[in-house]
Amino acid sequence: MPTTQLPGFRDPVHDAQRTFRALLDALSRPGIPQTTVSPPHPPELTPSCAAACLTLLDLETQVWLQPGTSEAVRAWLVFHTGCRFTDVSQQSDFALITDASTLPNLDEFYWGSAEYPEASTSLLVQLPTMTGTHAVTLQGPGILETITIQSPLARPFWQQWQAMTQHYPLGLDLWWFAADRVLGLPRTARVNNPHEGV
Repeated sequence: MPTTQLPGFRDPVHDAQRTFRALLDALSRPGIPQTTVSPPHPPELTPSCAAACLTLLDLETQVWLQPGTSEAVRAWLVFHTGCRFTDVSQQSDFALITDASTLPNLDEFYWGSAEYPEASTSLLVQLPTMTGTHAVTLQGPGILETITIQSPLARPFWQQWQAMTQHYPLGLDLWWFAADRVLGLPRTARVNNPHEGV
């Protein structure tokens, strides 16, 4: 069966609504994983990342695919969302990262402008696991005092994130995905200990 014939959501309207709610909850409650709908058989994408793509991408969105992303993923996205692709990360509405070990520096993406900070790139980062060995403490809106997470992303990422948040309201919003779970990092989430958890 050709990749482009694989189904998207089983119930497109309600599954998209449930996924959108999970994505919103993930950003409004940073550090707390949410559960998404699982589309059947997404090629080389985790169920949660595939669900986010089906929900967020459409004919109007420009998507940057990390180099090395397979043609099967590209074809699946085009068939189900009609999104357009760009090779220029600074011009993307969304960036799909399928290999977090080679995640580009955050300043390679568009942080928005003073007039339109919401026009920045949103990052969709696929990970093999939701948690890791790097303890990171976050604070900011949506967090009661602080929250500590066990991050699968290493120290250099968090140092970049801390530097980025100094430019608020400019910056990036990020989701990371593993299996059917999603965790949100809005640009308002500040890192207390970016130099810890090597």
